[in-house]
Amino acid sequence: MKKITLIVAALLLILTTGCSLEPPEWAKPKTGGDIKEMKIGLSVSTLNNPFFVSLKDGVVAEAKKQGMETIVVDAQNDSAKQSNDVDDLIQKGVNVLLINPTDSAAISTVVQNANDLGIPVITLDRSSDKGDVKALVASDNVKGGKMAAEYIVKMLGKSAKVIELEGVPGASATRERGKGFHEVADTELNVIAKQAADFDRTKGLNVMENLLQGNPDVQAVFAHNDEMALGAIEAIQSSGKNIPVIGFDGNEDALNSIKAGKLTATVAQQPELIGQMAVQAAKDVLQGKTVDKSIPAPLKLVTKDQQ
Repeated sequence: MKKITLIVAALLLILTTGCSLEPPEWAKPKTGGDIKEMKIGLSVSTLNNPFFVSLKDGVVAEAKKQGMETIVVDAQNDSAKQSNDVDDLIQKGVNVLLINPTDSAAISTVVQNANDLGIPVITLDRSSDKGDVKALVASDNVKGGKMAAEYIVKMLGKSAKVIELEGVPGASATRERGKGFHEVADTELNVIAKQAADFDRTKGLNVMENLLQGNPDVQAVFAHNDEMALGAIEAIQSSGKNIPVIGFDGNEDALNSIKAGKLTATVAQQPELIGQMAVQAAKDVLQGKTVDKSIPAPLKLVTKDQQ
């Protein structure tokens, strides 16, 4: 009986002390103090995408300019890995978290964990469905989706048949770009097919190949990002067709493709600027200043004539 009591007591001790995500005392984030002693934790959805590489570069460069240290982790488009990565950043005692979510719903738990520990969270490009996010630094994705649809209407006229390649299901950028696009497309265009290709170039190629077989009369394609758009172009070229494709992001490969007369247009973001603006917002939060909940980065439609 005594042995059983000891075992139960040991288990209770483990449950009450071993399951906490709170960092050890030496790693707990400082509050106030010299900004140059502050540490940024940056979690990026994937570094297998030029847009997010540029975003990361913007964060790292601006943090260095401010004298702040940055720890970068790559979620590899895996929401479970991203949650674990952010927990690790918390354990390392970061003062602020910059998170580019893979999935806006899945990231909510770790955002709330950070809230409980008093670690401010700023999201980049995509938001978190729950938890206290001090600021979202992003382009106006809804406006960008509308810009793409309006350009297709201007180019091809009303009721043009369009295929839509959607991003990662659950990501706020997917929802918002789709929402903006459909605000125009539902009345001005004929969206004959839409399918997720997860913001990935190879998936964009494969999905487009399948959609072309079932929709040979398609007149234009809108992809929620440039990577999918570039994959779609490969599929279209292999089919021997000539179909205009509009992307979203304005990454270097896309701009080069526009210059070469392949990609028709892109709604261009400025990922490095988003990263820089996020660090500035983080600095303001750490110094006790109030920041806007939404910090927009400017967009522009880029075509071959407008480069």
